[in-house]
Amino acid sequence: MPLEIFVALRYLKARRNGVFTLLTTLIAVGGITLGVASLIITLSVMSGFHRDIRDKILGLQPHILIVKENGEPFTEHEDIARKLLNNPGVIAAAPFVYGQAIVRSKSNTIGTVVKGIDWGKETGLVNIAHMIVGQKSNVETQNLASLQGLNSNEALLGNELARNLRVTTGDDVVLMFPSQLSAIPKMSKFKVKAIFHSGMYEYDANLCYITLNDAQKLFGLPSGSVTGLGVKLTDWEASTVMEKYFQQQLKYPFWARSWQRMNGNLFAALKLEKIMMFIILGLIILVASFNIISNLLLLSVEKASEIGIMSAMGIPKLRIGMVFFWEGIVIGGSGIIMGFIAGIGVALSLAKYQFIKLPADVYYIDHLPVRIIPADIISVALVAMIITIVAAIYPAWQAAKLNPLDAIRYG
Repeated sequence: MPLEIFVALRYLKARRNGVFTLLTTLIAVGGITLGVASLIITLSVMSGFHRDIRDKILGLQPHILIVKENGEPFTEHEDIARKLLNNPGVIAAAPFVYGQAIVRSKSNTIGTVVKGIDWGKETGLVNIAHMIVGQKSNVETQNLASLQGLNSNEALLGNELARNLRVTTGDDVVLMFPSQLSAIPKMSKFKVKAIFHSGMYEYDANLCYITLNDAQKLFGLPSGSVTGLGVKLTDWEASTVMEKYFQQQLKYPFWARSWQRMNGNLFAALKLEKIMMFIILGLIILVASFNIISNLLLLSVEKASEIGIMSAMGIPKLRIGMVFFWEGIVIGGSGIIMGFIAGIGVALSLAKYQFIKLPADVYYIDHLPVRIIPADIISVALVAMIITIVAAIYPAWQAAKLNPLDAIRYG
């Protein structure tokens, strides 16, 4: 074992005899531990939020939307779908009709977003069938998973929307849409075929699915007209690139919009929040580094006579300074290791037991999500180690430049 490390460990072990010196050492180690653990837990939660929201958005939203200028309906969706499906990386395409309406039950009346879909094509685009809850029978569950899952005058409601309307599977609701030609709105009765739960409060509280034909009638569109076309890719991360490629293929008046573009503000805010939390919580480690500095300076004063003796024996000043440098590394490294154990342990416990619940109408999700990313862990380790190294340099330099005669005389 190198002399510097051997002496550093002996000094650290000997300090256990003094209550004050032991306390300062524990405070230094505890500060690093708290900072590292806080950073790991916070970054894991932020990454979990990012992934959970992304997965829930992609659960009901296609990777790319094709719409016409000003949201006008169009009839060329079949030709566009065939053209896009010829591209490598495109799995499915499904037309839809999208609009706002009023839904009324016996107990309540609420504004909602109505999406008319072709069930057979839509289930190839998004995973609606796996979100269905509260079916009345196994037969109905099988029907929902088939191509005939949604029939005329049947509706799928989000679970929050159904709760607000006080309806359940099998109940009747009325959809109303204002007519441009009459003061009397268009109305149509629908039976609640099933209730879905996506985990995204905005979807669950405001979305109603009906068939494509029913939506065309409700909104007064000609047969065969749709308001958009959804596209699913093999790789959702390639949506931005494929968006530009589709735009070149389709040209004006059609527009391609990727899910990243449509939710760009949300994910930009999450990314900025993660960066700011990293910086803010990193200050905990920075503050703890001052404890390391003060601890090592105090040690250099206590061991002044030993420093003078080592210098008189011919040990170079650099090696004397390295003794205190390595002691700082040991103190900081101990805090980093314990912080890793505590941070990863808490993060794994949050992921497994989900004992922290959240209001879904505020945070989009109902529990605290956790995702441990190795890159985040490495970043925390590098930052903590750099701060520890920088904190150990000054006390080591102070100890190395101590005059050996003064150290022996006054130590």
